[in-house]
Amino acid sequence: MADPAPSLINLWRAHLADNRRRSLHTVRAYVATAERLTDFLSDHWGERPGAAQLADVTQADLRAFLAARRGDGLANRSTARELSAIRAFLTFAGEQSGSNGSAPRIKGPRIKRSLPRPIAPDDIMALGDAMASRDAPAWVQARDWAVLLLLYGAGLRISEAMGLTGAVLPLGETLRITGKGNKQRVVPVLPQLREAISQYAALAPFDLSPGEPLFRGTRGGPLSPALVRRAMMNARRLLGLAEDATPHALRHSFATHLLAGGADLRSLQELLGHASLSSTQIYTQVDAAHLLDVYENAHPRA
Repeated sequence: MADPAPSLINLWRAHLADNRRRSLHTVRAYVATAERLTDFLSDHWGERPGAAQLADVTQADLRAFLAARRGDGLANRSTARELSAIRAFLTFAGEQSGSNGSAPRIKGPRIKRSLPRPIAPDDIMALGDAMASRDAPAWVQARDWAVLLLLYGAGLRISEAMGLTGAVLPLGETLRITGKGNKQRVVPVLPQLREAISQYAALAPFDLSPGEPLFRGTRGGPLSPALVRRAMMNARRLLGLAEDATPHALRHSFATHLLAGGADLRSLQELLGHASLSSTQIYTQVDAAHLLDVYENAHPRA
């Protein structure tokens, strides 16, 4: 008898990539979760499940799977992500079986939402000097600084910066960004950011034509986000910054500093590309935490 699960997994992979336009990282994670679930249910039920069987998964089945995953050392946050992927996969399986069912309702673990710690503006600007002091070609130094300044100066996600093409050149006063869910937004381009990207473009040894990636690796292919994270890691160690000074922390800093400067939440929501205001409201807590730090460190009565 043919094994039905691999064909369903392949359909799931194609659905995520082609229909939902998920990132490669998300596709890999969601497919890996689907494979783990079907492997577990094969042992749990004694047979390999297809779409029809997956449409009949119960709360007890899911609790048993999650208990096994927790036994593997899965933390609360990772368990919540796993459960989200499972719900999406089981809903897809129900649609494939013709039942149009959804995943059983099961409460996920409680997640304590951590507050991102903003990086001081002076420390962010010092990153440019750190980039220039590395033993790397001048165009690579200019490239890495341009990417990091995009994250802080325009509040981009690293995936959004990597998705830019030569079509954005020459930069004007605004930049149109395609974010999550293909949602587009317009962000302002500060003079310092425009200068940094222009300098990189002038030094880059590759053709930055409209159909090609703007940011390139040393062999000419698209720049990997891992290289950006490595450049940030080396710079923060050189400057003695905290380990949580990551590329994503630059986007957090963009939001926090704007809010501290008087930006309203709705405008900040648009600039960040958040689908809902609730995602943006966390920055009101960040700003309060930052002010408390300043108070405790500076006030003579603190």
